[in-house]
Amino acid sequence: MRKLALPVVAALALAVAQPAASQELTGTLKKIKDTGSITLGHREASMPFSYYDDKQQVVGYAMDICRRIVDAIKTEIKAPKIDVKLNPVTSATRIPLMANGTIDLECGSTTNNLERQKLVSFTVTHFVTANRYVAKKASKINKLADLKGKTVVSTAGTTNIKWATEENVKQNLGMNIVAAKDHAEAFLMVETGRAVAFFMDDILLYSLVASAKNPGEWAVGSDAYTIEPYGIMLRRDDPAFKNVVDSAVAQLYKTGQINAIYDKWFRKPVPPKGINLNVPMSAQFKNVIANPTDSGDPAVYK
Repeated sequence: MRKLALPVVAALALAVAQPAASQELTGTLKKIKDTGSITLGHREASMPFSYYDDKQQVVGYAMDICRRIVDAIKTEIKAPKIDVKLNPVTSATRIPLMANGTIDLECGSTTNNLERQKLVSFTVTHFVTANRYVAKKASKINKLADLKGKTVVSTAGTTNIKWATEENVKQNLGMNIVAAKDHAEAFLMVETGRAVAFFMDDILLYSLVASAKNPGEWAVGSDAYTIEPYGIMLRRDDPAFKNVVDSAVAQLYKTGQINAIYDKWFRKPVPPKGINLNVPMSAQFKNVIANPTDSGDPAVYK
């Protein structure tokens, strides 16, 4: 595991040495100060990261982290109150809505990779997962080759569907790959027999299986195809804002507050059904906590 990525080191050092509040505000910080509000992009069904509960409130692990970031922003710009606006996003719309200024932070389950870093920026990684598939046990799918010539699904705009498309050609699998609008729709397609398998980040698959009518009839593939580090997304080329955001997340790690937030969403019952995912913190994420990084290189997390 590479230690703290150099851009983050520089950002944190600058944030400590020269607080944004003591300088002339620019970029997103100025926008928030001038309007008195910040817009958080959130997912509708990415449990347990960002989703609607049974009261139609937006909750989740990433949302809790984003709210801590908002507190840090208030302190930084010396604003006693910031109006937090919520804007739903999908896998396909999250990057365009960030780039055009509709949202200021994207609080969900978005993979930070080098390709996306050409369009947007990411804060310190807040989770590390892997790309796998889920299928019904009765379908007897045990490996990628078993999906040859079959219909599979993934969510539009994700790294998972991109990987599946490329691997389909590379291995001449002849899979019919269908793009679903969101994770819930993709899972439903497998549940109703319109697809045999759903490629997605394993933590999201575990959540969907745990919430299914009959969890025991499902199996998540044992092979991990790619490593997926999650990061909260923000606009590119806004170093002052990124300094504040990175510092807020790094502070959660340094003080150990991240442990309570993690346990709340991964080791205890979560709404709306009170399901406990019981997912221990991975060795990769523990390394990130010890050595915060915003790297989009999967090799850093091995």
